[in-house]
Amino acid sequence: MNDTKPKVFSGIQPSGSKTLGNYSGGFRQYAQTQETHEAFFCIVDLHSISVDYDPGELRRATLDLAAMFFATGLDAERATVFCQSHVTAHAEAAWLLSSVTSYGQLSRMTQFKDKSEGRDVVSAALFTYPVLMAGDILLYQTDLVPIGDDQRQHLELSRDIAERFNHRFGETFRVPEGKFPEIGGRIMDLQEPQNKMSTTLSSEQGAVYIVDSPDAIMKKFKSAVTDSEREVRYDPQEKPGVSNLLEIMSVATGEPIEALERRFENAGYGDFKVAVGESVVALLNPIRERYEALRGDERELQRLLAVGAEKARRASAPTLEMMYERMGFARSDAGPFFGAARPKGL
Repeated sequence: MNDTKPKVFSGIQPSGSKTLGNYSGGFRQYAQTQETHEAFFCIVDLHSISVDYDPGELRRATLDLAAMFFATGLDAERATVFCQSHVTAHAEAAWLLSSVTSYGQLSRMTQFKDKSEGRDVVSAALFTYPVLMAGDILLYQTDLVPIGDDQRQHLELSRDIAERFNHRFGETFRVPEGKFPEIGGRIMDLQEPQNKMSTTLSSEQGAVYIVDSPDAIMKKFKSAVTDSEREVRYDPQEKPGVSNLLEIMSVATGEPIEALERRFENAGYGDFKVAVGESVVALLNPIRERYEALRGDERELQRLLAVGAEKARRASAPTLEMMYERMGFARSDAGPFFGAARPKGL
């Protein structure tokens, strides 16, 4: 591992088809940061079992997401791409960190409130999974976490946990910083622009999926909600639908929103929506084609994930060892890993 580069970590759950919002707030940032950082990108499959799920679907979605990581630009040589469940240090770290996490902090998590609403059974895993997320990040001595705006609260919790552990047991973790995209950090639903575009909650017409065909993408944008005042102007409060489309086009083309406002100031909404749709097709079509080719070779995807898991085990082992030692666990010749061999070099 190259210790001279700052470290970046982020993870995505293997649940549902990934949307344009996932690309804008996540995937596009990942490909950029692997150029400048020692990069760790994780399929957080352990998070997926905090709510009802189908085991067969979890396996399929895990490989779907692996293919999507690589299709959107991650390189197995330059980045460590792996499954959370393949690196047992993540589950161990979550249990250790739960001892410095308060019940009150977890009960205030907005996503817990949202996801538990209306459920007959709310799992303990849904309540505690932000601690697992903290372990994911802190194990790699992460400097930077590229995430969407909706994950700010979880990152702040991870920072609080790191600081509390450091204060109680001695300097152990780097306290990570978040990287939030200035444009496209929170892409909204095309039909309900007051709500975030969601893998699970958006309607079929409200969400644009990365694997959608060009025809499907164009149909969704042509039917996107705008408003009665026919002016292409960026104002998320007064014009949420139009503002969302401007933000999407800025992500797809790289043009500043101000330039797009000037370009479409005299255009009708119909022409504007077609232009946005065409820009998204141009962005996503090559990704979809790469994804389909990668997804057709499961053996190669499994090989790439195995390579990434081995790299992640080696990278996370020193931090886990340090946690056990500083928390006062008795060590044996085999190290603190309950019978597992101590990682080389420790």
